[in-house]
Amino acid sequence: MTETAIMDAGAPQHHVMVLPFPAQGHVIPLMELSHRLADCGFKIDFVNTEFNHDRILKSMQNKGPIPEGIRMLSIPDGMDPADDHTDIGKLVGGLPAAMFSPLEEIIKIKKIKWVIADVSMSWALQLANTVGVRIALFSTYSASVFALRMKLPKLIEDGVIDESGNVKMHKTIQLSPPIDSTEIPWVSLGSTAERRRANILKVINTNQLMELAEAVICNTFREVEPEALALLPNALPIGPLVAPMSKLTGNFWSEDQTCLTWLDKQAPGTVIYVAFGSSTVFDATKFQELADGLVLSGRPFLWVVRPNFTQEIKEEWFNQFKQRVAGKGLVVTWAPQQRVLSHRAVACFMTHCGWNSTIEGVLHGVPFLCCPYFSDQFCNQSYVCNVWKTGLKLCANEQGVVTKEEIKDKVAQLLGAEDIKARAIMWKNKARASIGEGGSSHQNLLKLVKLLREG
Repeated sequence: MTETAIMDAGAPQHHVMVLPFPAQGHVIPLMELSHRLADCGFKIDFVNTEFNHDRILKSMQNKGPIPEGIRMLSIPDGMDPADDHTDIGKLVGGLPAAMFSPLEEIIKIKKIKWVIADVSMSWALQLANTVGVRIALFSTYSASVFALRMKLPKLIEDGVIDESGNVKMHKTIQLSPPIDSTEIPWVSLGSTAERRRANILKVINTNQLMELAEAVICNTFREVEPEALALLPNALPIGPLVAPMSKLTGNFWSEDQTCLTWLDKQAPGTVIYVAFGSSTVFDATKFQELADGLVLSGRPFLWVVRPNFTQEIKEEWFNQFKQRVAGKGLVVTWAPQQRVLSHRAVACFMTHCGWNSTIEGVLHGVPFLCCPYFSDQFCNQSYVCNVWKTGLKLCANEQGVVTKEEIKDKVAQLLGAEDIKARAIMWKNKARASIGEGGSSHQNLLKLVKLLREG
């Protein structure tokens, strides 16, 4: 535990610890929630692993001080410095042993009464028994996937999948949205059967702890997921969460602000925004087909290619590609996504369908081109294409590659679909109404604030 993790023993009355799972898509929405709570007068201790803490501070260079009301703390993740900290299986296995005792110490010293824990860190629910803290869970995925998580033991009992994530029965799971058994999130989480089994057993075991949570905070809103939220009686949907444009966002990479100036020069409703989150990895074939497809579309494009997006493309080829498309396309390593999605020049969002990206696209009324990679992203795609009908699916060929011709055709189809654009605007209006004064999410935020102030 770092020295700063045990400072400020005289904690203020309304003091909340926020504990995200150490992955980009988990840190960002919990940071957004922290800003909301800080604005309501709470003092926030935001606890990252040391590895991610350092990345966030580095990405903040030249951005000014950390906002008042939020203190960034760090705890070791139990991995050696030379280990691959993106190895989720190994990371998950070591987190409880590495973090539990330091968390207990911080809570005792600071007299913290509430912890908001990422549902993927639900082992932290045991803190309720060991140090008497009250705990709310935060779902970084949709209410539908949370409900599916609670049904996982029944899916195994019914023989739909086994404990190693092997699909034993091809059927449609009747939730909203409906999801094929081959696309159940835990089927694709883990490179081996042993890892999938370990992940699934962890989910089942931590499900039994859920009754210790006094609320489940969801980055969604009632109108967009009514059926799923009806299955979660203690859910508090307070989304879509919006990142303050001038404040700490929790990004692991520095945002390239020059892309906003580039967007300013583009005609309204013309740019394809392409971003596949923090975990998606493309091989050389998929990467080159995507690059060629963007060129073939004939549209200007903004493409986010983070440093570890692919390891198979030669730097010389990629530099030549960027020179070839200069003026028509822009490639950046990381972008201020919500500012991009709200920009008048953006016509559509080509995405992996991570829940953060999905709910942000809904908030800004942007049609989707869906290309899920793993986990809950297939469920989110089903929402977009089958329920909300605000986007189209990019279909892979028999080799699992989305071809350049498929990209060209779907871009043309999407941007010519006035009905899809109209529905995207409809959901944008509903999302904004939900977080506005008197909206459903705004009312739930007030309920959360009242609950946390009970101490």
